[in-house]
Amino acid sequence: MKRESRVINLGGLKIGGGNPVVVQSMTNTDTRDAAATLDQIARLKAAGCELARLAVPDLAAARALYSICPASPLPLVADIHFEHKLALEAVKAGIHGLRINPGNIGSEAAVDAVARAAAGAGIPIRVGVNSGSVEKDLLRRFGGPTPAAMVESALGHVRLLEERNFFNIKISIKSSSVPDTLAAYRLLAQRCDYPLHIGITEAGTLLRGAVKSAVGLGILLSEGLGDTLRVSLTHDPVREVEAAWEILRALGLRARGPEIISCPTCGRTEIDLIRLAEQVEEKLRGVDEVFSLAVMGCVVNGPGEAREADLGLAGGKGRGVIFRKGEMVRGVSGDTQTLLAALMAEVEVFLDERRGGRSC
Repeated sequence: MKRESRVINLGGLKIGGGNPVVVQSMTNTDTRDAAATLDQIARLKAAGCELARLAVPDLAAARALYSICPASPLPLVADIHFEHKLALEAVKAGIHGLRINPGNIGSEAAVDAVARAAAGAGIPIRVGVNSGSVEKDLLRRFGGPTPAAMVESALGHVRLLEERNFFNIKISIKSSSVPDTLAAYRLLAQRCDYPLHIGITEAGTLLRGAVKSAVGLGILLSEGLGDTLRVSLTHDPVREVEAAWEILRALGLRARGPEIISCPTCGRTEIDLIRLAEQVEEKLRGVDEVFSLAVMGCVVNGPGEAREADLGLAGGKGRGVIFRKGEMVRGVSGDTQTLLAALMAEVEVFLDERRGGRSC
């Protein structure tokens, strides 16, 4: 059961409570380059991203938000550290949310100003603590960046906002350690009812980062924890979005686009199944409709798996059979590219019918 939490509104997105988990990512363009940043935001949206965060390291980046915010197809969060004036400028530019820790922005007056600006604009603030950002006094007190230390740090920042009657808050607590991240979020969930943004920070390159994120986020989500999520990868942020959706699909929480089922290959495989599956995946990358598609490469499990999917191909040496909803549609003779063309033709027919006869 999903954890009960407050609900916040971020650029029209309802986050928390019983609302679906929101998929987000972060641009890696230079925010000062508005055109490049907007181009990447558009790519993220096309991949299924629902919320984008942008780094705002200086005044030039903050001023670029005046061009980016009104043109963005996604709600945006300004990621700001230490300098409260950048947050104020971002709010003026029309940003939909802030990621800033009030304990790190200087004077009481600075915290007052940011809280007042965010309240006036009706935008939420995300308090975010990573294992590398825990204050020195807490490190000494807890003996390092332990889960308890991270929670105490986050709640300390939150209290600064609460003291100013600001409660439009989301919290994240991340570590590159999966066990520490799990422990931190479990503890935090017991101590507050704010919505939670979850992630494994600095998770790594595409494969390693996706595996660590799938394990950590999968466990948290299965326990009902998490209202937004980011899969942090040392890679194109579009791949972060794709990985996030696969995690949500695997848990039965949300789905987007086709689920491609393919066998792991073995000595029975007589076609270039790896390349075939990759090509199918690439051709369907921009499809939003939810359906299952099996790409199988042998006579043992292939026909059965193909029959269970909405569409399926069971391929063999120089031939293949295409199934739809458990029924054989047709046989195909030829090489791997011939099988691919035949399968994609059936996908086009399937989607065309599903869309009410409209062209794909």
